Amino acid sequence: MYCQKMISFFITTKCNLCCRYCYNVKERNKVQEQTIPIDLAKASIDWYFHNNTSRYIRFYGPGEPTQEYERIKQITEYAKAYKNGGDRVKVEIQSNGVFDEKVREWILNNVNVLWLSFDGTPDIQNYNRPLNPKYNNKYGNKKSAEIIEDNVKWLISNTNGRDLMVGARVTITNNNINRQIEMINYFEKLGIKYIWNAPIFKEVRKKPVCENKDLINKDDNLDMNLYVDNYVEAYNYAKNKGMFYGSFLTINFDGNSSYHCRCCTPLKSPNITPDGYITACDMVLLGKEAYHMEPLIVGKWNCEKQEFELFEDKINALKKRKSTEMEHCKNCPAKMHCGGYCLGEVVNETGKIDGQNIDRCIAIITLFNKLGKLDKFKYVID
Repeated sequence: MYCQKMISFFITTKCNLCCRYCYNVKERNKVQEQTIPIDLAKASIDWYFHNNTSRYIRFYGPGEPTQEYERIKQITEYAKAYKNGGDRVKVEIQSNGVFDEKVREWILNNVNVLWLSFDGTPDIQNYNRPLNPKYNNKYGNKKSAEIIEDNVKWLISNTNGRDLMVGARVTITNNNINRQIEMINYFEKLGIKYIWNAPIFKEVRKKPVCENKDLINKDDNLDMNLYVDNYVEAYNYAKNKGMFYGSFLTINFDGNSSYHCRCCTPLKSPNITPDGYITACDMVLLGKEAYHMEPLIVGKWNCEKQEFELFEDKINALKKRKSTEMEHCKNCPAKMHCGGYCLGEVVNETGKIDGQNIDRCIAIITLFNKLGKLDKFKYVID
């Protein structure tokens, strides 16, 4: 199962791209720019390292984490200086890849896993993930593909035995659904050997998708049969080339579990938001006004008491969310390799933690019938 035990820091709302499909852009634009306070981050390290043996830390959105590069440095230095196991700390960043030479040099020497949100060949990347115009001068009016290509080539060519994996995380849209093999060839030329893709999902608003007609009818809907056919062909193609090409729909195909993701073990893999909440999902990036995503807020930092308050009722509800318990999962042949699908997407679309995304369910069953049980992905931390 793809279930990493780690603490994630949702560093900042600042972002230097204007991605067309960003699922949280409206949420970010409605709040004042926020960056996680260093005191909160240090307290989070103390709390997590005291209660868990894992020494794995991860930096993620809501915006682009390297926009607060100095804060990332501070948190990493604090974690590595921790008296009990700081020398075992591993660092992961999920980035859009648009950062300068100073940042990439620090990444080279301090990061173990770097996932780059990267949608493939330059025409697709530049269309899906254009640069925020206010950053044009900083990057010499280059487009995002040119910047990320340069950073990838530099990092990989300078690894020289360092414990650093540079991988691509691709969003599949109608622009690249038929170009997955072409995309694999492109990444191979850049030196990228590990690729995860995820079919595009719906934007997070104040109400679930089922109550937003414009989202239901939005023209970004994918033909999931077409996706499955193209993915299976590309998966086998990549495997024959010695590359890894995973899908978000197959992340549990390497083992047995009635849970889909780390969302159901929130204290083993907590996410700390800039506004001081613990969330159980990457789709809930700010905690103060989570609206229908509120079931995924499982704790909050209490400034007065200087401690985290845990919401045990929500934690217990997530622990009970199993494919072995949900009616629509009980007779599914893939139930132990799916876990009821992504909780964040399901809650966003249906407003219920035990809801169902039927299109994704059918696609997962088809993929499981075609691919069967898969080998464990190398960069999974149990």
